[in-house]
Amino acid sequence: MKKAVSDQLVRPLVRNLQPYVPGEQPRISGLIKLNTNENPYPPSPRVLEAVRAAVDGRLRLYPDPTATRLREKLAKLHKCDPDQIIVGNGADEILRLAVQAFVEPVAAQRGPLSRRYLVPPAPALVQSFVPSYSLYPVLAAQHGAAFHGVPLQMDFGLPEPGQLRFLKEWQPNAALTFITTPNAPSGRAYPTAQLEAICARSRGVVVLDETYADFAPEQALSLALTLPNVLVCRSFSKAYSLCFLRVGYAVGPGPLIQAMHKLRDSYNVNGLGQIAAEATLDDLEYYRQNFRKIAETRDWTARELTALGFRVLPSHTNFLLVRPPGASAADWYRKLREQKILVRWFDLPELRDYLRISIGTPQDMQALIKVARRLAS
Repeated sequence: MKKAVSDQLVRPLVRNLQPYVPGEQPRISGLIKLNTNENPYPPSPRVLEAVRAAVDGRLRLYPDPTATRLREKLAKLHKCDPDQIIVGNGADEILRLAVQAFVEPVAAQRGPLSRRYLVPPAPALVQSFVPSYSLYPVLAAQHGAAFHGVPLQMDFGLPEPGQLRFLKEWQPNAALTFITTPNAPSGRAYPTAQLEAICARSRGVVVLDETYADFAPEQALSLALTLPNVLVCRSFSKAYSLCFLRVGYAVGPGPLIQAMHKLRDSYNVNGLGQIAAEATLDDLEYYRQNFRKIAETRDWTARELTALGFRVLPSHTNFLLVRPPGASAADWYRKLREQKILVRWFDLPELRDYLRISIGTPQDMQALIKVARRLAS
């Protein structure tokens, strides 16, 4: 009875919300963890030294609320003004702030909004190309906004700009459009010219989620510095080995960035994270070497899996999306886990035939291939 009473005190929107489910963080030791796209290499020695040196009396003080030094370093790197940058508690906070800043909630409506509104009011609409990051519809639902998934092509490519007007799901008036580039979970990279054409056809804000851009042949950050409706979101997690400290940022037009500043928490990025990210920017060559090593390991793994009968999609990220031979992807996921190798399987119509495999160290991937060869025989 008490539980029922307490449940009624929760907003209906929250009570019915399906939360985002992150990749498993196993509590048992001995697993080869290839399921959450973490960098297999540690931060640079300079970063570790900077973090250790900061563990002192400063821990009693609040951090810089706007990450001034980090924004200044990022502005120098990207050749823009510091006021065109906002730093967040991981890229996920940046994405949430974008929804809050640019999307009107659908007031006083109950039930699954994306089903109720086949053509929702544009100010209350979030859209993204799907499949992509499964957090996007959750952020829309949390905000009380509608969400549309615009289907990618069969090869996970973006629709050509001229095709968009024939897609009933595409809404050029949507308040906010997310584009993951390179795409997750497919790993496919998109040309900047194609992204620019889509951004030009969008009347709302477009967030180019470049979480994996450091592994890609092209980056689209120039669009955030030239177009009035484009933000580029980046992360220090995947490429720069700082998942533990949660630092992300966005670059874009000053008015959009300032709107997001109004909504962020007062001290949203911890001081150690700021110091680690600053030190990272002072040692970029260390990380560029890691990018090259990861790409080499990725390409070797793709060749080995292809030889075993896997369908391996082209990737410009630190992971591979593969369709295994013989048994279902769900069976492969379970069998690999029994062999202490953890990969990612998504129980979604577009993805349930595939596994997503993060790129670990060469030793990790050799162990994966050894087990896969045995299971495929």
